[in-house]
Amino acid sequence: MRRPASLLLLWALAGAAFGADDAYRAKLANPAQYKLAGSDEGLATRPHGKLLQRAARAGEVDPALLHAIVKVESGYNPRAVSPKGAVGLMQLMPETARRYGVRDSRDPAQNAAAGTAYLRDLLIRFDHDLPLALAAYNAGENAVLRHGQRIPPYRETREYVPRVLSLYEANRREAARGGPYRLVGDWSARLGAQESTVRE
Repeated sequence: MRRPASLLLLWALAGAAFGADDAYRAKLANPAQYKLAGSDEGLATRPHGKLLQRAARAGEVDPALLHAIVKVESGYNPRAVSPKGAVGLMQLMPETARRYGVRDSRDPAQNAAAGTAYLRDLLIRFDHDLPLALAAYNAGENAVLRHGQRIPPYRETREYVPRVLSLYEANRREAARGGPYRLVGDWSARLGAQESTVRE
């Protein structure tokens, strides 16, 4: 799917402004410089909006991004279960739930808190390179590492990443501000152009 040049430029500019972890945290700590999307009434009034706002603030993750992930992962359904066993709003796998101390993955608050913490850790691990962090959220961080810190050639992952990015950009437009994550170069090209490399 082709992306408008203006959209790619916007993402590139947003990424350039918020490269390092220290700078990212400084922006979050200074509301005069950086407005969290969670303060926007449009996002707060969506399903589980206030809960996701609280999780975003606690985990220092952009609420607009959380909403994009939840929309793609579960359609805001806290009882959603995938064929692979992922559960809840942010579709936690059992091992991820255990890792972040979740007792009930169907509980929206526990699920959102753990999913946000996991996403935050992935963003830090991959230097706030958002496409890589999303690929790791979908396919697992080890899959990204095995493929040389590139988006793995899995059909599901290569469809998942642009879907979340598109929704994230729409949420950012609604909140009328930029985001803190890096989108290095042309992220769509990094998904790979050759269908022959894509595995089911």
